[in-house]
Amino acid sequence: MSDISTVAEKLNIDQGYLKRYGKFAAKLDLEAIPSAQKSRGKLILVSSMTATPAGEGKTVTSIGLSMALNRLGRSAVVCLRQPSLGPVFGVKGGAAGGGKSTVEPMQEINLRFTGDIDAIGAAHNLLSAMLDNHLFHGNALAIDPRTIGWKRAMDMNERFLRHTVIGLGGKNNGVPREDGFVITAASEVMAILCMARGYDDLKQRLGRIIVGYSREKKPARAIDLKASGAMAAILKDAMKPNLVQTAEGSPALIHGGPFANIALGTCSLTSISLALNHAEFAVVETGFATDLGAEKFFDVVSRIGGFQVDCVVTVSSVRSIASHGRNIAPALLEADKDTKKKLRDGLDNLGKHIENIRMFGVEPVIAINRFAADTEEELQLVKDFCQSQGVSFAVSTAFTEGSAGSLELAERAIEACAKPHTNKPVYSFKDSIQLKIERIVTLVYGGDKADYEPEAMAGIRQVEAFGLDLPICMAKTQFSLSDDPKKLGRPRGFTATVRRTDLAAGAGFLIAHLGDIVSMPGLPVHPAAENIDIDQNGAITGVY
Repeated sequence: MSDISTVAEKLNIDQGYLKRYGKFAAKLDLEAIPSAQKSRGKLILVSSMTATPAGEGKTVTSIGLSMALNRLGRSAVVCLRQPSLGPVFGVKGGAAGGGKSTVEPMQEINLRFTGDIDAIGAAHNLLSAMLDNHLFHGNALAIDPRTIGWKRAMDMNERFLRHTVIGLGGKNNGVPREDGFVITAASEVMAILCMARGYDDLKQRLGRIIVGYSREKKPARAIDLKASGAMAAILKDAMKPNLVQTAEGSPALIHGGPFANIALGTCSLTSISLALNHAEFAVVETGFATDLGAEKFFDVVSRIGGFQVDCVVTVSSVRSIASHGRNIAPALLEADKDTKKKLRDGLDNLGKHIENIRMFGVEPVIAINRFAADTEEELQLVKDFCQSQGVSFAVSTAFTEGSAGSLELAERAIEACAKPHTNKPVYSFKDSIQLKIERIVTLVYGGDKADYEPEAMAGIRQVEAFGLDLPICMAKTQFSLSDDPKKLGRPRGFTATVRRTDLAAGAGFLIAHLGDIVSMPGLPVHPAAENIDIDQNGAITGVY
């Protein structure tokens, strides 16, 4: 690996803006963002078709694409979310790429890194402590404990803490009430960090957090508890983007880590802005498929950040297409005369994601992420489908070949960025809440309509009474275009049910919950943590 100062030089970032974390990582002062406003880069968004639980290599493809752009003589930065310890120790493992397409130092990035998530958890829990302290000392704001929706946070998969009771043990130990935990990546503080454009914006957003309501139904906010200033102070360094490098020494920014099926699913606005002002291309990965991370990027992130998406690379694979076909094993396809028929539903899923990107006003590029077991016949079926859709595509082998395996994909992305385009969000901020939700369900998911349970309608009416024109953040399963994880392929004729809504006033959006999306995941029967170890020399193994 190169010294981090060398990586910064590739972006023409002055060494005075670096706060080093050893030889290979550094934080960048926010003042580095406006230092090169003269040349604004192109934004390449990386999304995917509906993937399998194991993922289809979106991070590997993003890193490989950025390395290939640099190999072609173009300056590019990959912008990624920071891995959460929950997935690292749980099912998916780390989120620093794999094979020859990684960001380094991989172990440190996957395991706590520069402490940003720890700081976010501390700021979140400071507000929790000050809230309960307020209740203990007389509750001057007359907060109704039954309305408190602000839980505590920890960066670990811990299903047993989803619902708890606190304040037991007598009057000296607090006011008994129901409580619980969210994983730190699902905290509103995480979303706020990613949306904030500076320290003043950060403090104002933190102050707008609603922790509960008074008996007169007035919101109780963090600023009312006098907590927002201290929370912002904890987050001083966490607000600064983290600079590292890819396996081939090209720049990478890793900052923020909100989940895509609960929150925004993309890295911070500050890291994207920094990349766009210091490189020709910012390769920005967003969570899950076009119906989740990409939809939120076009409808929320890009509009708040003032970004223009120039190209969307949509990752697919034979494996993911197979998993969406009828009567077909998700691992391998049998090569016979009925193969195309058996792939129909899977390719239909990819087709819907192509439609979605075009609906957002951008021409997609399909990255066919090749796995070792893929046959030429299977790959040709996917290529033939892309040609039938008139969409650009390239096979990517970044995992095994690094930048050399992504050169064609990089060329296709450059071509797409050069085409005229105008981003088209699905809804206007001025639209009613129900119209916004209906347009996402019908246009992006392909459903017939949205239905609302009484709790959801009560939440909608409450937000409407506040007079807020907020974007919508849909909390939905990542395993289907619909709100039912069992409906694979391209579901049609379905009704999406909105169970409830949560107002994230600080982050600046309304969360609409479709289905039972938990904000505190649990561990599987055999978590990845079982395979992680350290030897007497301090070398860590098992983190991928």
